[in-house]
Amino acid sequence: MTLLQARDLSLRLGTTQALQDVSVDLSPGDVVSIMGPSGSGKSTLLHCLAGVLVPDSGSVLFESTDLTRSSDAERSRIRLQRMGFVFQFGDLIPELTMVENVMLPLQLLGTKRSEARDRARTMLDELEVGDVADGTVGVVSGGQAQRTAVARALVHEPAVIFADEPTGALDSAAGELVMDSLVTAAQSRGAAVVLVTHDARVASYAHRNVTMRDGRVRAADLTSMR
Repeated sequence: MTLLQARDLSLRLGTTQALQDVSVDLSPGDVVSIMGPSGSGKSTLLHCLAGVLVPDSGSVLFESTDLTRSSDAERSRIRLQRMGFVFQFGDLIPELTMVENVMLPLQLLGTKRSEARDRARTMLDELEVGDVADGTVGVVSGGQAQRTAVARALVHEPAVIFADEPTGALDSAAGELVMDSLVTAAQSRGAAVVLVTHDARVASYAHRNVTMRDGRVRAADLTSMR
């Protein structure tokens, strides 16, 4: 079964050919890394796969919906319901506690506040950061904040997690904890993971590694480096 199928994606951003004839498949439970130097197109590809950007040509079929032909509203709905996101700096809301940050996707989906809080606490406990559930960004470590961001990405049971340099702001030990948490929690739920990274240690968690350069896929390794 194919969860996501991207075919022949090309996109020009200003004078730069950001993507050129890129194709990627993703199945449930896959962990795929996208590697390459700065400017190679890896983050642009992630944004196209998630329906944030629409390519000039090519198609992205996600769970039978062609994101390249969908409206902005439809793509936003799909991202909210079926996708989770983890960014380099977590992007948690500093005014909210950790548990309140994790509750957000559920509340946007209409879940009752009490149920959302219970599910968020359970998710934080699973990722071993339940002890900081009532803390805010300013009083928790970077690794704890990033595992909270993972909890937020997973709490609504998405089909795929998109992670853009998820350990880029962490030391190696904290990065290992975040990656272990992300991959283990996602796979226990059958969710796929797409990792954008320049770090071979992060890429080693993947089943398949795709290397990009100048907007093109240069290599695809179907064997994990772990």
